[in-house]
Amino acid sequence: MHSNDCPIFRPQQLVEKIVIVDGQPGCGKTMLSPIVAAMERVELLTFAYEIEEVCSLRYLKRLEDDVATALIRYFADLKLYNISMSRETNFRCSDVSSVFRDARPLRYLKRLFQKGDIAIPEQIKRERPILHLATHDLLRRSEPVFSAFGNKLVFIEVVRHPLYMLKQEEINVGMVLDPRHFEVYYKHKNNYFPYFILGWEDLYLKANSIERAIYMIEHLTKRTNAFKESFDNNAIRAQVITVPFERFVINPWSYMEQIESTLETKITAITRKMMKKQRVPRRMYAEGVGLKIYKRCGWEPPKRGSDENKEFALRRAFAKERGASQEAMDILDRLSADYEIKYLDGKKTY
Repeated sequence: MHSNDCPIFRPQQLVEKIVIVDGQPGCGKTMLSPIVAAMERVELLTFAYEIEEVCSLRYLKRLEDDVATALIRYFADLKLYNISMSRETNFRCSDVSSVFRDARPLRYLKRLFQKGDIAIPEQIKRERPILHLATHDLLRRSEPVFSAFGNKLVFIEVVRHPLYMLKQEEINVGMVLDPRHFEVYYKHKNNYFPYFILGWEDLYLKANSIERAIYMIEHLTKRTNAFKESFDNNAIRAQVITVPFERFVINPWSYMEQIESTLETKITAITRKMMKKQRVPRRMYAEGVGLKIYKRCGWEPPKRGSDENKEFALRRAFAKERGASQEAMDILDRLSADYEIKYLDGKKTY
């Protein structure tokens, strides 16, 4: 029998419940993820680069469906297995995914000295942990993830106004050929592109950095919306919770209750304490936690005496000052208007 005739499986699974917090760069997922991790039975946030790259290869049609599904199950089980005994767990204090930024850091310190290996499958059955992954723009290429986990999966999509994602997106596109940019690349006309440029290579090459950021937001948004519209059954639709950043940070409770119910977990005093640490709820969208990583990605606190409209206007002016063409500004304005209609009740923000 030829190997291509052998379907690939991972029939056994350790993961019984998994939550993925996803969104575009700068959307606020690292604000929400620690809050989700502070809910009952939810594990520390873990970045899932391996699963993302499997989905990228499937998106590029370089991986068969059965192989992608089996690999995703394998990587998820391995993550849960390792984190259950604090193996390959992040103890670097300054990282947003650090044990020391989690709501319950002692559980990971204790696991270092508890039984591991053969004891872990029974521990997982007994404690019913919820694996918690943070991902980057995964939803639009997530078919293999839904295939891998079925109704075990809860997918939280964080969306945010384009003007607030612009600075971080410009930084990101400037790192496309940096060795620290861990993405799958393909070759096209003697140039190397990360998977998400597929289909708009010429536009990308002729654009400056801020225009690339605007076009990136446009293409990622368009493709994500197309994927969501393609949902062919209500079961998948029920597994996806869309959380608009602006609504959540001002009045989070309806979203928190939806996550609590769908994930079959509980909001506790620890959860509320983490929300306070993340400054949720807050008075203005631009308020936040002044971490170095956020400042490095373009975050600034609101100006004294400012309001929401002034903050939006500052960010639009930033795009113009960085050299965005009129064509790119028109796209940015359209993206902003579409977002405001969909998530901000049509209220113009600048």
